[in-house]
Amino acid sequence: MSRAEELGNTLEEMDSLTIVCHDNPDPDCLASALALKRIARAQELSEIDIVYGGEISHQQNRAFVNMLNVGIEPLREVSMAEDDCLAFVDHSVPGRNTQLPKAIEPDIVVDHHPDGDVDARFVDIRTNYGATATIFVEYCFDLELSISTRLASALLFALHRERLDFVRDPTEREYEAALAVYPEADLEMLEQLYGSAFSPATIDAIGHAISTRTRRGSSLAAGVGRTSETDALPQAADYLLNLEGVDTVLVYGIVDGTIRMSARSIDPRIQAGKTLMKAFGELGTVGGHHDMAGGHIDLGLFADVAGDENELLEFASTRLEKRFFDALNLNGSGE
Repeated sequence: MSRAEELGNTLEEMDSLTIVCHDNPDPDCLASALALKRIARAQELSEIDIVYGGEISHQQNRAFVNMLNVGIEPLREVSMAEDDCLAFVDHSVPGRNTQLPKAIEPDIVVDHHPDGDVDARFVDIRTNYGATATIFVEYCFDLELSISTRLASALLFALHRERLDFVRDPTEREYEAALAVYPEADLEMLEQLYGSAFSPATIDAIGHAISTRTRRGSSLAAGVGRTSETDALPQAADYLLNLEGVDTVLVYGIVDGTIRMSARSIDPRIQAGKTLMKAFGELGTVGGHHDMAGGHIDLGLFADVAGDENELLEFASTRLEKRFFDALNLNGSGE
């Protein structure tokens, strides 16, 4: 029996299903949720909800939700009990990267991140895959399900944004999955989604990061200053990773009185999540995977300093960059 058939059998035993996205869901998570909903519909489940914690603040992700009519609800607006049937997509551990309490455990887990042991009725975690959407493309074809233009477009966009656009450790399977759904996708819609990537505030943040960057060898750190756009940080990190000779990037900034961080690395010797844990684990909440990571540090009393923003930003940047480069065992002059 294939994993897709096992998933189908697990869904057959359920009357309803709540699909839980990780906090601040990205296209890989959102497209995977849509695909699981399609599979659940094929098993004749009538009640299927998709929920998320955090915010969908990235303008491209907001456009994704609106243009593809994802139909997703904030966790804070949903009543959830321990005996509800839950599925985690693109994450796996209760209480980690989700606002759900640790006591509420999933029945179904489908993910590609190596986040630890998971106990559920159905678990499919493939760390040798580059995207969770890839797994769901395989499920749909194994179950011989028709794929709508909407779902094909969501999956194709997710595959590109997660891996193929950045050539960030894609596997052969991501290319195969993209080719499989390409014929049914709405390419004009995808062009519109790509056109919604940057707001003026995001461009300002990326510009600030470019002008303040500090480099040590092939690693780089940069600040976006104070911004209202949380998702400007990973976008700036992705952008700066294109700089010639750079393979590891940390971008930080102050968002709503909190220092936010986003890291990227294409160096196989560097594990971005472990690097942030080493540098900032004792100061705040950080974590991630080998190629991308993030976190935040509360500013505490410093966030209340009035009229002293330049001093606050200088204070934060000096200490953040020193800790980051120390964690990478890098010292010396900058660029």
